[in-house]
Amino acid sequence: MKPCLPDPCRRYLLLGSSALPLMASLPGTGRAEVPARQAPLNEEERAHHALKRLAYGPRPQDVQDMQRLGAARWLEGFLQAQLQPQALPATLEQRLAGLGTWRESQGELGERFRRAQQAQRENKAAKTGSSPADPAPNARRELVRPVLLEAQSQRLWRALESPAQLQERLVEFWFNHFNVYAGKSAVSVYAGAYEREAIRPHILGRFRDMLGATARHPAMLIYLDNHLSVAPGFQPRRANARSQGLNENYARELMELHTLGVDGGYTQADVTELARMLTGWTLDLRGLGSSRDLFAFDPRRHDHGEKLWLGRRIRASGPREGQAEGEQALDILARHPATARHLSRKLAQCFVADEPPASLVDRLAQVFLRSDGDLRQWTEALIQAPEFWSPEHWQAQFKTPYRYLLSALRAVNAQVDEPALLLPLLAQAGQPLYGWQTPDGYKTTAAAWRGPEALTQRVQFASSLAEGRLGRRWNADTQPQALLATLGPSLQARTRAALLGETPAAQAALLLASPDFMQC
Repeated sequence: MKPCLPDPCRRYLLLGSSALPLMASLPGTGRAEVPARQAPLNEEERAHHALKRLAYGPRPQDVQDMQRLGAARWLEGFLQAQLQPQALPATLEQRLAGLGTWRESQGELGERFRRAQQAQRENKAAKTGSSPADPAPNARRELVRPVLLEAQSQRLWRALESPAQLQERLVEFWFNHFNVYAGKSAVSVYAGAYEREAIRPHILGRFRDMLGATARHPAMLIYLDNHLSVAPGFQPRRANARSQGLNENYARELMELHTLGVDGGYTQADVTELARMLTGWTLDLRGLGSSRDLFAFDPRRHDHGEKLWLGRRIRASGPREGQAEGEQALDILARHPATARHLSRKLAQCFVADEPPASLVDRLAQVFLRSDGDLRQWTEALIQAPEFWSPEHWQAQFKTPYRYLLSALRAVNAQVDEPALLLPLLAQAGQPLYGWQTPDGYKTTAAAWRGPEALTQRVQFASSLAEGRLGRRWNADTQPQALLATLGPSLQARTRAALLGETPAAQAALLLASPDFMQC
């Protein structure tokens, strides 16, 4: 069944000679309405470019400040602030403080999940012989779901309201790089803590520190099963203890996705040897219910034999030396030239172009290696790169569903009191928060998100937002003039012409559904 679209949006989609000419002006479609731009960006365009690439799009206040200070002066202040700590607005601080589970420790979160599992087992046993109509408490809904919901809420609130917009974009980038899936077992309670403890503290720190923090976090240990990986012949003390032998999942993704890249020069034998080096990295469940972190190294589970990994001979380790093997592996991977290049290409692809310039990737990789993985210097090099400001990259990216939703809400100055209302929208668009099942994370390129069905869905969202049919107490300003100012120099003559004769609500919908807004 075809979705029913408001008349103005349907007319907009039918502009031109193609059934979906909207596709013609989106990046990556193989054709464009206008030739690639050659003239350098002017100051206003540079300011808008920064807000769309280094932030989740402008709010009306950003445009007003830009007009008051002048685009050049505003941009200088914006860029200086983005790599520095910034105080959160008082309203945002209050919202975050009201999240009851957000500061719970790993031990407390793990105990929540254990209690939920136990209650579900008891409920299942109690159902035997009972009436089908007897209500049974849903332990997962009561104990687990609030943790994930509050983690998702804080992410959305920060992305919408934090002045440290670049840092929020970096949190998204790095979580996606070190992806974990909240739908797997206890990762549901640990996903938010993983972002808080393993990602956020390190986005402008050192890559090696983030790499180690993700490797030791319960979310990653459980997601890629490394907490179950043991040396051949290991015998658990308890008869019912889970033991699956050597598990290569984490070792493979550690090299293929987190560091070296698929073309990083390693072999299947290297995967196996790295998995042996990481045996014994597990969880101490005696810490459940406490304020402790749960990572533990168990020397009984470790393979202490000699290994040959990436051409290096790793000598046999003693009973107290096994964890050092894994730390040594992380040291080597974090400083490897292939890692520098793999990460630099991903960063440039996310922030500059789907096919990033080789010159930019090379320069970023050099900065990464020279600074020993200093992510502040590395990110600053991206912002200062001439390729970032190149006219050929103006309006050349296509927003992911997450970026589109956030930028639309920021454009209408929405005050979102209930972020849970946004979660189904992201899920319907194919990008549920903490919801990508495989370790590779969400794609950021246009090819992954520009299909006709996805575009139609965005048109429907734009219409609902413009007509006030989304959310409660959002206080959104969908006046066309405010949106026109937010779009600024991105607005094309064709889009402006499509507004003629339409109602204010229809004009707002057309602007939010336009290629000018979907691109950045």
